[in-house]
Amino acid sequence: MTPIDRGEAARRAADELLKPGYEKESLLDQAYRRFTQFVGDLMDAATGGGTTGGIISAVVIVVIIGGVIALVVWQLRKTSRANATAADGLFGERRMTAAEHRQAAERLVTQGRWTEAIQERLRAIARDLEERALVDGLPGRTADELAAEAGQALPAFAAELTTAARSFDDVTYGDVPGTREAYTAMSELDERLRQARPVPLAGRTP
Repeated sequence: MTPIDRGEAARRAADELLKPGYEKESLLDQAYRRFTQFVGDLMDAATGGGTTGGIISAVVIVVIIGGVIALVVWQLRKTSRANATAADGLFGERRMTAAEHRQAAERLVTQGRWTEAIQERLRAIARDLEERALVDGLPGRTADELAAEAGQALPAFAAELTTAARSFDDVTYGDVPGTREAYTAMSELDERLRQARPVPLAGRTP
């Protein structure tokens, strides 16, 4: 029997699959089959296509594998950033203004929900500083990062901002119940920050 080459075998297999009785192949299965066949052809060329053909095929295989790895790493990093934003960021998915965060905080106060009120008030502080361009509008910013950056623009409030960030972390991640006193301190800080003016750039710590 005369041996058949790879191309003839693939053609016969394709003809066989087209016969009645075989289910139609899904697009995903088709794509996977064609990809694996393409890689198989390259491997054959790399091992039996001569020195030049083998080198070119090997380079193409390395590029393909590298591209797949890069895609997977990019997707993992994207998912990691999204999870970090959800877990550690100050804000939720919906973008609200500083005024809206303050209104939300006051509504929570009337319900005695001090933990959520403290969270909303710090969000109001963060958004107000962003709206006034005193801090950058970074997605996924944590309370500590806010305090550190805002403390450079408003050094007179650095210690209070650090305390406010710690209060936010305590009620959000430390299972510490919010209190009226903690909310009052946060609210008063918010009001004083609204009136504060940043120090000149030349006077800030690099």
